[in-house]
Amino acid sequence: MVELKIKFLKWSAGLPVAMLNEETAKTNGIHAKDRIFLKTSSGFQYSTIVDTVKDLVGKNEIAVSFELKEQLNLKLDQKVRISLAPPLKTTQYIKNKLLGKELSAKEIDEIIKDVVMNSMSEAEIGFFVAAMYKNGMTSEETVDLTRAIYENGNKLSFKERTIVDKHCIGGIPGNRTSPIVVSICTAAGLIMPKSSSRAITSAAGTADVIETVADVEFKKEEMKKIIQDTGGCIVWGGGFGMVTADAKIIQIEKVLNLDPQAQMLASVFSKKLAMGSHFILIDIPYGKTAKVPTLEKAKELKRKFELLGRKFNKKLIVVITDGSQPVGNGIGPALELKDVVNVLDPKKNGPGDLQTKAVFLAGQLLELTNKAKKGCGEKLALEILQSGKAFEKFKQIIKRQNGNLNRLEHTSKFKQDIISDKSGKVSEFDNKSLAFIARLAGCPSDKFTGIYLYRHLGDRIEKGQPLLTLYSESRTRLDDAIECYNSKKPILIN
Repeated sequence: MVELKIKFLKWSAGLPVAMLNEETAKTNGIHAKDRIFLKTSSGFQYSTIVDTVKDLVGKNEIAVSFELKEQLNLKLDQKVRISLAPPLKTTQYIKNKLLGKELSAKEIDEIIKDVVMNSMSEAEIGFFVAAMYKNGMTSEETVDLTRAIYENGNKLSFKERTIVDKHCIGGIPGNRTSPIVVSICTAAGLIMPKSSSRAITSAAGTADVIETVADVEFKKEEMKKIIQDTGGCIVWGGGFGMVTADAKIIQIEKVLNLDPQAQMLASVFSKKLAMGSHFILIDIPYGKTAKVPTLEKAKELKRKFELLGRKFNKKLIVVITDGSQPVGNGIGPALELKDVVNVLDPKKNGPGDLQTKAVFLAGQLLELTNKAKKGCGEKLALEILQSGKAFEKFKQIIKRQNGNLNRLEHTSKFKQDIISDKSGKVSEFDNKSLAFIARLAGCPSDKFTGIYLYRHLGDRIEKGQPLLTLYSESRTRLDDAIECYNSKKPILIN
């Protein structure tokens, strides 16, 4: 090992990486793109990719990216030891999975440890994702993956025994029920620390939506204080080192546009475990162009979630819901949040389908926790919503997350209506194409981009009336979205 001093270059690479002087690297047998171990005086060891430079870094220095500095809490001129990292044995495990072999709990745990410790390259993680997607995972492997992701990350714990959470598996544009459910349940006295996802293949995840007006990344103690003050939170599930492996795997899934079922199951459940949840609601929408296309597959997935519930001793309810069309009117972070606010605010008239579904889900949790008698959950949820108590709770949570709802007043630079070229009734939606079109327009990165729908299934429309409006921050992106819409025709009118 060689001892070097930490140097900062105000350099962000998007991932933890380091730079060495060419002579230092050569002396120690290290080449550009090699992976090295970086060891602190406390004994903590972390793996990182290294590049080599001539002049920016001295012979006795190692420059680290912002991400590596934050990951290890490094200080300027702090001394660390480096050494060349040996080949990973987990690479062979991934090869075995690609060949269709079943992985043991120990092998899965070692893979996840390598992901967390940054020992595995993006390419290797990509092969692991591809192996899960190609060959699937058994029930045992899924349980082991869930446990490995959960145990190799930070966790929250609470004295209260009424910690609740919910999750939708996604695949339906809009469908932003979580902020409404959190607001109703916390207003009812439940503790609901909601850890939410960012979009993988959709136009927005709940974390993307809330990030429009508030922070979604907090350190562990900050998050616990928010929950103590308000009864809940709506944060990004990859924050404070919770389920770190999941966050890294999801980054690769986004690039590959893949969402293997086993990883999805493990991702959802490990977050619930990490947040200390006792009562969990899972929403599985199904439909022709949803993530789950048939009722039979929805029931199969439900059984897998219920197995995880039993294995980890959680009180779990899984509901199968209609996924044949978008829920709400907005598709995209800000547009979906506007729908949420319009449902929560008793003075406004939000989308009826979004309100109905959110009240149903909140009612299920109220019954599961005995806050409401069997069959009376929805009634109580609606009363809380209509009283304005849920909206006050939502505003309280947003404020504690350093947010301001006035940020919703911003609008995108460009927009264009899509006009119906015929009269008739809306008969079908292509959810996947609508999500793709919204992403072309700029979602989820550009918060105020996306699609606003004026019609749902069975609604009448006349020729020449607007069917939807596309929003974008770029004229080029807007044109691409319009071209894609005209090509795919994701809304059928008969």
